[in-house]
Amino acid sequence: MLAGEDANDCEILAPIIRQHHPNLGTAKLVRINDPVRLKKKTGRELATAVGTLVGKAKGKALQQRGPLLGLVVHEDLDGFTDTRYDRVRSALSTELARQSPCDSALALAAWESGAWLLLFPAAFPRIRPRWKVPAQLRGNDTGLLKDPKETLKDKPGVPAFRESDGPLIAKAAYEQGVLSAPNGKNRSYDDFVADLTKWG
Repeated sequence: MLAGEDANDCEILAPIIRQHHPNLGTAKLVRINDPVRLKKKTGRELATAVGTLVGKAKGKALQQRGPLLGLVVHEDLDGFTDTRYDRVRSALSTELARQSPCDSALALAAWESGAWLLLFPAAFPRIRPRWKVPAQLRGNDTGLLKDPKETLKDKPGVPAFRESDGPLIAKAAYEQGVLSAPNGKNRSYDDFVADLTKWG
């Protein structure tokens, strides 16, 4: 089960989940349509919001007539991998693990999921032959890149990158087999992958 800020973000996560949790086999990845808004919540408010999300995941599983094998929650941090990231990630992942009836993983993307796409520059020309991630953006810590969405609009080339291209980039990176070998680093991506690899 996938819950995220929007459909594009969930579609970016899907191939990452398949890459790092291949024993899901043909299990269907189903999206919870409601946008996730957890990062500013704490205490009882956070517990209530996560409880609601878990309830929706259970309901979707019943609707799909299948078991709830895992719950992946995405939210863009709109910030860097710093002490705030550590604090927010700890609070959200602890509450998610406490309430989830199945394996869970938190994709708290720093700055946003677009920064994760920049870890896989070889996937860009697979989508648009004229696209190229500039050398200064390769091999770096993309968790320290402010507003990568704007960077993506300006840098790869013509035609301009759109948010709907994100899932295509992630799928191309999956098909290339490079989702396990990022070009650069982003601690938020590594933390998400680490969550996935703990699943039974």
